Amino acid sequence: MVRSVYPFTAIVDQEGMKKALILTVIDPTIGGVLIRGQRGTAKSTAVRALANLLPLIDVVKGCPFHCHPSDPHLMCEDCRRRFEETRKPLPSVTRKMRVVELPIGATEDRVIGTLDMETALQTGQRSFEPGILAEVHRGFLYVDEINLLPDHLVDILLDAAAMGVNYVEREGISFSHPSRFVLVGTMNPEEGELRPQLMDRFGVCVEVRGIETPEIREEVVLRRLAYDRDPDTFLEQWKSKDERLGRAIFQAQRLLDTVKLTSEALRMISRICSDLKIDGHRGDITMAKAAVALAAYYGHQQVREQDVREAAALVLPHRIRRSLMDEDVQFSLETVDQAIEKAKQSTPLAEIGSVSEKKKSLKTQEGDGKVVTRVHSIGEDRFDLTFPKLDLHPSHQTISGKSVKAQATFEGAYVRSVLPQGKPRDIALDATMRMAAMFQHQRRGEKRGPLIIRSEDIRVKWRQKKGGRCILFVVDASGSMGVQEQMRETKAAILSLLSKAYQNRDRIGLVVFHGTQANLVLPPTGSVDLGRKYLKRIPTGGKTPLAAGLALGLSTLKTEQLKYPDQTFLLVIVSDGRANVAFNGGDPLDDAVMVAKQIRKAAMDTMFIDTEIDPCAFGYGWDLAKIMKATYIPLGQLDSGRLVSLLS
Repeated sequence: MVRSVYPFTAIVDQEGMKKALILTVIDPTIGGVLIRGQRGTAKSTAVRALANLLPLIDVVKGCPFHCHPSDPHLMCEDCRRRFEETRKPLPSVTRKMRVVELPIGATEDRVIGTLDMETALQTGQRSFEPGILAEVHRGFLYVDEINLLPDHLVDILLDAAAMGVNYVEREGISFSHPSRFVLVGTMNPEEGELRPQLMDRFGVCVEVRGIETPEIREEVVLRRLAYDRDPDTFLEQWKSKDERLGRAIFQAQRLLDTVKLTSEALRMISRICSDLKIDGHRGDITMAKAAVALAAYYGHQQVREQDVREAAALVLPHRIRRSLMDEDVQFSLETVDQAIEKAKQSTPLAEIGSVSEKKKSLKTQEGDGKVVTRVHSIGEDRFDLTFPKLDLHPSHQTISGKSVKAQATFEGAYVRSVLPQGKPRDIALDATMRMAAMFQHQRRGEKRGPLIIRSEDIRVKWRQKKGGRCILFVVDASGSMGVQEQMRETKAAILSLLSKAYQNRDRIGLVVFHGTQANLVLPPTGSVDLGRKYLKRIPTGGKTPLAAGLALGLSTLKTEQLKYPDQTFLLVIVSDGRANVAFNGGDPLDDAVMVAKQIRKAAMDTMFIDTEIDPCAFGYGWDLAKIMKATYIPLGQLDSGRLVSLLS
């Protein structure tokens, strides 16, 4: 039974998401779409609906890569060779564009495909088993919860999307095939963010939220119920609008190469990116492509001011610096309009420079409402840091004090060769050839010739992968911590850890809570330079939203566990245990206790450093440490008051 697809034009509201998808279909080189937002906001529905309304495509009959029958640039090596021999379109079939979903648990081989090394050794011919990147050629690749996908897989997808080619190499034997697709990733920011480097590589990013207007929500429900009740009638009602949109997209694709990017439009783009302090030049290039695609979609012969303005809203918001420590520039259309006006008044590109940064003081409210600004420097001392030994998961073992995984297929360092279990995949070429060489005299006598390899000679690689460690500090930056200047020592400790992170493959992160909220100011990283930059201007002062800090620390590590299951994790909480800001609208301390129980339930290695000067006075820190089953260490037991000494 053929399953119907909900009409694209019937999706209520969500205009930003729909336009972003349309632009990447018009020009796939824009670099894909990242959709951030809540569940149940028609993200996957929109992707399938858009693919359904696009024109049918011709694919080479029997080709696993779905090559174009007459365009050599969209052909694999075999199809290109056949085409060049005849110079006629290859036999083809017609079908709709496909939407391929990438499961979260997909392995690297499932994504890129595998080379059959056994066949290559025995026959001397390459044998390639296609993966998802072959299946999705000339279609849509939909990745739900892309923020939970391991970073190296996200890199692979983005590289393939940018180059239009998938490269696979094993033991010096390589294979490539075309892989041009529209990449669509969705994520819920509450479950963790993508690294800024990966976020930047998405051409377009849009935020989607549930519709709040009651009347529009009613329309969403009515349309969906009508579709579920009688799909055929509903599809017929929206057929003409979908077809009209499909024709508009097809026409825009044809006009794309004819649209002119004027020098005035280019100045506007450069000025906007400069004023918004966009790092690098990918934002400028992507914005230019998006503006051209918008002009083609609207039928303009050249890029207009409105095209530039609209492109900025789609391309730049996720590239704005959002760190609490940076002097942030907030994206707004007013800023874009001001930059456009400046660009109109300037003619030579040489005159366009980076605007001077406007200093924003980091302020928090404390006590009687007075504005307090305190930013403590990083301590000058450097310490040798070690952590208490953690109980590792049974699948891990310890080698030289570092956590490693016992075996990981296709990942990690090649340690030794073993007999294959089942079909051999990760063949150890050296060991296989050595084994075969022992029997050459028996197999070919005195004759000379190529090495004769049989199935019993095959050996596969036994690999060991360093799991590494992720240590997340959750630090109280409220007024009391600022007075005691413990933040200075905390910064020194974290920076010292980062100095060792590179060689140990550890990653250090930092959650800071003060005022009314908690912030992940340093996502888990092993970069010393990035760590120093983020640590430099952490503000202190204000109230103590302890429950919010604990909750953010827990959710951050849970996300990291999903992305890096081979690592071990440690949560280090630095606080006096006092709370005066509610998390769920209840009593602040009760909220903190509730989150502490969640930490205990998560069975996470936890350490609580109590900064209360007299731990016997209130004992909140001790109580919370008991609830979450954390290692408890009062500040008074630290050597010279340094946080780092407890980790020695």
